[in-house]
Amino acid sequence: MREALIGWQAVPLPPPANRRAGCCATHEAGQRSTMFLVGLSGGIASGKSTVVAVLRELGCAVIDADVIARQVVQPHLKAHQQIVQHFGTEILLENGEINREALGTIIFSQPEKRQLLNSITHPEIQKEMLKQILKYFVLGYRYVILDIPLLFETNRLTKFMKYTVLVYCSPRAQLSRLMQRNGLSQEEAEARIRSQLPLDEKRRFATHIIDNSGERESTRRQVLRLHSHLEDSLDFLWARLAAGTVVAGLGGLMYLLLRHFSS
Repeated sequence: MREALIGWQAVPLPPPANRRAGCCATHEAGQRSTMFLVGLSGGIASGKSTVVAVLRELGCAVIDADVIARQVVQPHLKAHQQIVQHFGTEILLENGEINREALGTIIFSQPEKRQLLNSITHPEIQKEMLKQILKYFVLGYRYVILDIPLLFETNRLTKFMKYTVLVYCSPRAQLSRLMQRNGLSQEEAEARIRSQLPLDEKRRFATHIIDNSGERESTRRQVLRLHSHLEDSLDFLWARLAAGTVVAGLGGLMYLLLRHFSS
């Protein structure tokens, strides 16, 4: 349920009230085409939600694949109907919504069931994620952060990312946090962790690492440094200069044409 891929859609919304420069919309001509994507991932209980909270404070555009995964399986939607057909009504709550804990227990212990679930949900998740990407593109955002829990497990989306960020914590901290957060036994928590790539292995695939093993303030400082790096991306700068040159050239041409026809 937590795995997600990019899909498609775009519904322009009013710009957020307090944008910062780094992740937010710009209004200079030609800059919409310069938007790039940043993939954000972690491991279960590694503290990714803490990092996302800081990014949102900074005004960054963050698309949460896990939220979308919940939305596309609401009652009466296509994915919901297919899940009930394959997994039975036993995984439903009294209000008709899917019991994520019950379904999670099934897919974590049965890889073939997890693959089946992904084949049902991925197409719908894809559509919704691309809708939101296009929304931010239309609004002129510089970059968009895609919060995808299993970004490195699927390895099919990293090629679309300019940068990939891993929220890391030590194995001991991860196990302890998961047991405490979910009320799991050590054996249950270890089984959940084993269903994903080890964080130490994911480090090899990420362009940036945020170590969330320590205090929250330390994590926050790392996020601020990342934000500054993305804001100052030279790729974006050169695209801006190129766009500015094109606009200036068109402006000069229009000026000459106006002088020609007015003389």
